[in-house]
Amino acid sequence: MDKRAFFKTVARDLGCDERRAEALTFAVFQELRDRLTPGEAADVDAQLPAGLKPLWEFLERPGRHVRRVHELQFIGEVRLIASLTDEEEAERAVVAVFAALQELLGSSTGMEGEAWDVLSQLPKDLKKLWLGAQQRVAEFRQA
Repeated sequence: MDKRAFFKTVARDLGCDERRAEALTFAVFQELRDRLTPGEAADVDAQLPAGLKPLWEFLERPGRHVRRVHELQFIGEVRLIASLTDEEEAERAVVAVFAALQELLGSSTGMEGEAWDVLSQLPKDLKKLWLGAQQRVAEFRQA
């Protein structure tokens, strides 16, 4: 999946345009990357197509510490970064980007390969959001 296909997927699942999908992807990527160890973040980065790398790498710094945040704070931070109106909209964005990222990483369940490595570093509440992303996106598409 290249950058354009990634944004088209997120846009379709959220009912927005590709520019908005890019902004939402940026917000989710920043929060997710900072939630992972630098080594794991580098592993994810290595699997991203060139067009998505700048969104993942932006503001990355050597020696950073893992931000220990849970679901509500994660969603709240995405809401602030993306200037969303409420937590519900932010949660939908997180779910759509999580699902697209899992697909990009070659995992249909969020539990294979590199997606498993991401999952293993998330707290329980974010694990539930990560693992439920594919099902929730399927529901978005049916609505």
